[in-house]
Amino acid sequence: MNKEVNIVILGAGASGLMLGALLKNQDFLMIDNNAKIGSKILVSGGGRCNITNEKVKPQNFVAEQGFVRNVLKRFDQHALLTWLGERGLRPIMRKNHQYFCEHSAKEIVEVFKKEINHKNIVLNTKIEKVEKLNEHFEVLTSKGKIKAKKVVVATGGLSFPKLGATNIGYEIAKDFGHEVSSLSAGLVGFTVQPNEFFFKSLSGISTEVSIKVGNKKIEGSLLFTHKGISGPAVLNASLYWQKGKIEIDFMPKINLKSLESSQKNISRMLGLPSRVAKTFLDTLNIEDKTCSKLSHNEWQKIEKFKAYTFAPAGTFGYSKAEVTKGGVCLDEIEASSMMSLRNEGLYFLGEVLDVTGELGGYNFQWAFSSAYVCAKSLK
Repeated sequence: MNKEVNIVILGAGASGLMLGALLKNQDFLMIDNNAKIGSKILVSGGGRCNITNEKVKPQNFVAEQGFVRNVLKRFDQHALLTWLGERGLRPIMRKNHQYFCEHSAKEIVEVFKKEINHKNIVLNTKIEKVEKLNEHFEVLTSKGKIKAKKVVVATGGLSFPKLGATNIGYEIAKDFGHEVSSLSAGLVGFTVQPNEFFFKSLSGISTEVSIKVGNKKIEGSLLFTHKGISGPAVLNASLYWQKGKIEIDFMPKINLKSLESSQKNISRMLGLPSRVAKTFLDTLNIEDKTCSKLSHNEWQKIEKFKAYTFAPAGTFGYSKAEVTKGGVCLDEIEASSMMSLRNEGLYFLGEVLDVTGELGGYNFQWAFSSAYVCAKSLK
């Protein structure tokens, strides 16, 4: 395969597919190392793809806020829903203002399939390197070379290695002189230290919590697992955790002071699942008795779980992560076009950039918004 085209899109994930759909009849070629397009889209949101959120703000992203704001305002969640609706896809809003495909993530992938001529897509092809030769770029692949005037890097991050995730996008950025900030697994569960191994005995149980990471406070559900802790609140907390301690309030809606005269057993009054309450009491060596019979010292021990402080051992890693934190630094990317300020004709989209959204459809919205901005520039 030795071809010459105007535009090469590297990656057939969310941002690459959206760009291809918007470019429509232009002279472009999309390359991906997977056997099918949208591999990550198909497994996201429990197989229904959490496309976007009713409430999207720059504050929902770990990134340079001004840059994100400039991109989102060009193509926000309302514009995305309108665009999809015009093509017969009307996402359904479910919990926490999140929009999902009604039945299956295949629905949104089908939209892209209809918008992009299959002749413009080359699959099962590994991207090896990109070089600049005079006025053209040369993309070296496992199936030959492609010469192009413009190259769009939409290769995603390192999460889901089983779905073909690689570091090629970051390597291309570095080859062209771009700085790539530190990479780590994001929207991922925490493994725990020996002192918290009792969490593992509660595997499969979830409870509502409030988590503090530095100055950030996150509310939502926590899921105990055989590895440690996960669930929406923990996944969001992982975006803000580097290393060191976090604090969890396992009883965010409970005022312990108001329980002191109760004649009911303490395990029933903590607002926790029964097994969690009893495990916590066992850990504190407190007998499950009526609240009124608890000593001042015992109440002080229980307070520990209103502000349980510990340092996670680490995370579950990229194989379990929803996204990759870090990426191509934004100070050398033009927000009005997504083009490199170092290399004319080179563009970066979606997750490969140093922009990470919280759980709830924000990362897909970022992928689609950045693709829209790029498409307008390429047209």
